[in-house]
Amino acid sequence: MADADQLPHAPIGSGPPPRPGFVSRYWTGIALWKRIFAALILGVIAGLVFGEAMESLKWMGDLFIRLIRMLVAPLVLVVVVAGLANLGDPRRLGTIGLRTLGLYLLTTIIAVFIGLAIASIIQPGLGVTLGDVAAMPPSETPSFGQQLIEIVPLNPVAALAETKMLSIIFTAILVGVGCILVGPPARPLVDLFEAASAVFLKLVTVVMELAPFGVFALMAFAVGNDGLGAFVSILKVGLCVVIGVTVQLVLTHGLFLVRGLAGLNPVRFFRNVSEAMLMGFSTASSSATLPVVMQVADRRLGIGKPVVSTVLPLGASMSMDGTAMYMAILSMFTIQAFGVDLSLGQIILLAFVTMTVALGTAPIPGSSLFLVAGILATVGVSLEQAALVVAFVLPFDRPLDMIRTVPNVTSDLSVATVVAVKEQEIDLAVFRGEKVLA
Repeated sequence: MADADQLPHAPIGSGPPPRPGFVSRYWTGIALWKRIFAALILGVIAGLVFGEAMESLKWMGDLFIRLIRMLVAPLVLVVVVAGLANLGDPRRLGTIGLRTLGLYLLTTIIAVFIGLAIASIIQPGLGVTLGDVAAMPPSETPSFGQQLIEIVPLNPVAALAETKMLSIIFTAILVGVGCILVGPPARPLVDLFEAASAVFLKLVTVVMELAPFGVFALMAFAVGNDGLGAFVSILKVGLCVVIGVTVQLVLTHGLFLVRGLAGLNPVRFFRNVSEAMLMGFSTASSSATLPVVMQVADRRLGIGKPVVSTVLPLGASMSMDGTAMYMAILSMFTIQAFGVDLSLGQIILLAFVTMTVALGTAPIPGSSLFLVAGILATVGVSLEQAALVVAFVLPFDRPLDMIRTVPNVTSDLSVATVVAVKEQEIDLAVFRGEKVLA
């Protein structure tokens, strides 16, 4: 019999592919939102069956909340710096870049105020009970003047250590703007913040892998003690998102941008971009939809290559209408749930902070929820309270994410249409359907 080393060997790669392991087959191979939703269902069942006995599992939910709180402050710092620094110098972008930046900022801040207004009318957080975290007495909410003073930190490192979010965001804005003004010499610092942003966003994905366990424990505890009443508030949050997205699409994108600034038919516009809207809804990702958005802009809207290549890639990272609106709605939900009383000045400050943070939001599942915790800290909501809201809303985030991605996509295309008209880089025959591009 031949020696083992003399036996013929099968060529490399000719055998069957390796079978997936147990973990990849039954855990990581399943979409995260499906695992979280399954944990939600199991938690509700456990709470209904075992009642207050589920309090013994509350430590799992508390641990998950602490992990969220741990990441919020450094995540906000590095994401805002990296997001602002990568906007580039507007002077180098020319008129196309200036119009694009201005319109994206305008639509985002409009979306924030729409979200705040609708949530103030519907009041999804009114009367909801979230665990055993106490509501905040109005006297503990810092005044608007005190917040303005605390924006400027005496020591940025101490502000980070003490999680003073206003000071952290202000420092991040200054560093980001400084990087833009310095230009190429600041590239090493920008690269450092980009690397830090990538690291912390990766940590977010790691923490999110633990989300099913935290959600199960929190839902079992909440349902075991308070029943199913809290779910009515989630339905109200979803209603706020649907109404807000509809208003943003019709009034801001359709009537204001397409009809008002571009002078075109908004019905024809939405008919032309319907493919991109459906793609954004199904993928829940603006970045993943970018190739389709660029194709629609070229072949259905007749937008010229200079505008397509400049406006749309910038919009994939900067156009966050739906995300900003969602953050504003969740902020009002939390404020109502914990009885925080805000002045008009504090609401304006909340809107500005929301817009700034939304610009740096990365396409990572759940990352926008983590950043909401940082936004809320600027108006006196504790990280413990904000993290509890994050864990409460997380199981329902996937369908809401699909809905809020649609205005992100239409914002890209409506802004590109306005810029193309102003720059005379649009074929109106293609837009009107009179000419079809191959």
